Amino acid sequence: MVPTYTNKEEIVDKRKVIYYEDELNDEFSVTQITPKKIDENYVYYNPSIWKRITHFFWYRVVFTPIAFFHTKLVLHHKIVNKKLLKKFKNTGYFIYGNHTNDIGDAFMPNMLNIPKDNYMIVHPNNVSMPFLGRITPSLGAIPLPEGKTAYKNFTACIEKRIKEKCCIVIYPEAHIWPYYTKIRPFTDVSFAYPLKLDVPTFCFTNTYQKRRFSKKPKIVTYIDGPFYPNTDLNPKEQRKHLREQVYECMCDRAKNSNVEVIKYVKKEIRDD
Repeated sequence: MVPTYTNKEEIVDKRKVIYYEDELNDEFSVTQITPKKIDENYVYYNPSIWKRITHFFWYRVVFTPIAFFHTKLVLHHKIVNKKLLKKFKNTGYFIYGNHTNDIGDAFMPNMLNIPKDNYMIVHPNNVSMPFLGRITPSLGAIPLPEGKTAYKNFTACIEKRIKEKCCIVIYPEAHIWPYYTKIRPFTDVSFAYPLKLDVPTFCFTNTYQKRRFSKKPKIVTYIDGPFYPNTDLNPKEQRKHLREQVYECMCDRAKNSNVEVIKYVKKEIRDD
């Protein structure tokens, strides 16, 4: 959800070329964290008044203003089609995006549909940091579980947030590729959630575009949807169809990128 800040963050801006082998599994974030195990003892949902107060404080009073100023002043962020989400303010939904910015990907989704609360499915890394790891759940981090019992609690949390008319943010590419300007292939596993809960699906595509008086690009985010499954298909085919709609739309939007900050080159596999 929120990355750690280390001196290594500077490396991202200095890398000009990155060589990759596996578009599904390669990870190029510079942040290295040892994740804790998210088992049946992890508390995903706590309806207590104290937790509601801490969520409001960290999410609304602290995080949202920081996200606003960072996206506007540092990322030069612009949102296209924001009005699409306003029509769904009285319902919960899922929104899928491309994963291309360590810090920005934590901040930008919160600018898409203010004042709706966003909850983000994240890697356990995001709740494992010494200090921030205790705060990120209040910011909306929902870490991926390990084991059947933990998964049951995980899905129950998602269902409750949707019933509360919140938005669930998912980065289906799973791994961060800084400044990548295309859409990597991703599985249809996470598209089971909107099918099960019968709610709309949206996507947002972050693109990197030229600025008139600066070499640093601006980020333009395109929102699209809603997408719905084809109910004439069986559940497995519906999930695949929903994924294909989102993937094709994001690929089309990604063509609007016209700046390549980091060049990605696939390694040649030699047959010895």
